[in-house]
Amino acid sequence: MAILEIKKFNEKVLRRRAEEVKEINDEIRKLVLDMEETMRANNGVGLAAPQVGVSKRVIVLESGALINPYLVRRGGAKLFDEEGCLSFPGIYINIKRHNKIKIEAMDVEGKEVEFEAEGLPARILQHEIDHIDGIPFFNRLGLWDKIKFKLRHLSLKF
Repeated sequence: MAILEIKKFNEKVLRRRAEEVKEINDEIRKLVLDMEETMRANNGVGLAAPQVGVSKRVIVLESGALINPYLVRRGGAKLFDEEGCLSFPGIYINIKRHNKIKIEAMDVEGKEVEFEAEGLPARILQHEIDHIDGIPFFNRLGLWDKIKFKLRHLSLKF
């Protein structure tokens, strides 16, 4: 296992849709192990393959890895909560997300899995799926909040 370099906000791999995994092989299993080690070493709660420079639809969480995850359903209330991101160190933003979701994916053995998540696990999954869809978390901000975010992080005052 190895700790991989986490790509930062300006990397193109973070802004494009990741490729489907066609075959779960030793290379994918090694990627998952390396991603898990990288996530833990950086005190993360989730990590997507594009964040380590690999354009594949793979995410890892403390509960395991998901290959080609698909958000089947979003539901429940949409709630604001603060999110951070390993690719945007030191930046925390209040993002509005659905409180309940349903996911379909494969595990590292190629077995199809389907489950529902609620609360923080639902938020983490939506954040990581955004990564494999090429959507940085600040893109979930409304227009005014995007303007404030950009000004604040360009060290401008208003």
